[in-house]
Amino acid sequence: MEISDTSSQDIALEPKTGKSKILLSSGLLVILVAAGWIAAPTVKRWSMAQESVSSERLRTALVSRGNFVRDISVQGRVVAAISPTLYATQTGTITFEVESGDRVHSGEVLATIESPETQNQLLQEQSRLSSLQIELARQRITTRQQELQNQKDEDSATIALKAATRELNRAQQAFTQGALTEIEFNKAEDDLENAELLHNHSLLDTDLDNERLEFELQTSQLNIDQQELLVEDLVRQVGELVIVSPVNGIVGNLTVDQKTNVAKNQAVLSVVDLSAFEVEVLISESYADDLAIGMHAEIRAGTQQFDATLVAVSPEIIDNQVTGRIRFDELVPDGLRQNQRLTTRILLEEKDDVLMVQRGQFFDSGNGRVAYVIDDGIAHRRAIVTGATSLNSIEILDGLSAGDNIIVSSTDSFNSAEAVLINN
Repeated sequence: MEISDTSSQDIALEPKTGKSKILLSSGLLVILVAAGWIAAPTVKRWSMAQESVSSERLRTALVSRGNFVRDISVQGRVVAAISPTLYATQTGTITFEVESGDRVHSGEVLATIESPETQNQLLQEQSRLSSLQIELARQRITTRQQELQNQKDEDSATIALKAATRELNRAQQAFTQGALTEIEFNKAEDDLENAELLHNHSLLDTDLDNERLEFELQTSQLNIDQQELLVEDLVRQVGELVIVSPVNGIVGNLTVDQKTNVAKNQAVLSVVDLSAFEVEVLISESYADDLAIGMHAEIRAGTQQFDATLVAVSPEIIDNQVTGRIRFDELVPDGLRQNQRLTTRILLEEKDDVLMVQRGQFFDSGNGRVAYVIDDGIAHRRAIVTGATSLNSIEILDGLSAGDNIIVSSTDSFNSAEAVLINN
């Protein structure tokens, strides 16, 4: 029996020649050169970069041109635009007809003040007015009587003048015929002259007395007019003892207690008009010089946005802030409550065709003077000049061009390196 071996599985190898070794070495060399050529840019970037950072930690934005809107966003609280405080017009005891929080309508009685002194003074002055009116009526009767007497005296003087004239004519005829002495004729002439004098004085006295009577009537009428003004003022004061609501709204605070004796011009309660709201905002003093009454604003209430206007700016700075008032341009939205917090945006400035970039933390990291521009995976440090800033954008004055891709996230970790490698 013959035992089999592995000779049938063996392969005969030819000895390697020098030509095969050369081909293998050439192939390896080509591979190494190609790999070096491909890796050369990467190696070059590595040699240029002083720091490296992952791209996942960065946020970038393109520099572009457009309309730049400078604005600020502040939190405000809803306040009543109209919240009048009502005062006691006279000294007296007050009686409230409402409580704090009650809804009231314009003209509704809120409180009354009992002031016996004012009411009694009104009655006294009304009585004096009636007395003056009666006195004027009596004066008119007296004036009429005096005018009649003056007319009577004037008529008597006229008749006496006519009689003296006729008597002189008879005396003239008698004297001509020799039936009357010269002395009697002269006496008739004297009587006529005396009658003429009395008639002239009667006319003058009548005119002067009529002027005096008219003056007395005017004086009495002026006294009545003055007294009527006094009575009207007292009627107004008595009417103001009833305090009514000037607006539709709710009663605010009652500053005095029920049935309290109040002094004149003392505040007693306030009324809040719920149909006229404004937004009170606190703005950093750094924007104080840029604020101006009439600036456009936007108020966001929930998902709705409303146009508004800046209507007031406080002249004083408290805790590094100034206080402003913003009023809705249109009707006040429903559902607003006093002291409700709302987000408000005030538009400070608008520019056309401005080089700008999205606002980010890089502005704070470099104090607005440094930006990192990305070029072929390397972020290069570049000095820039910035202008105005808004909530969303930053104006670029120098150092960047439209289309530049810069890092807008924080650059604190770059340690002020001139070049930073961005790893994918």
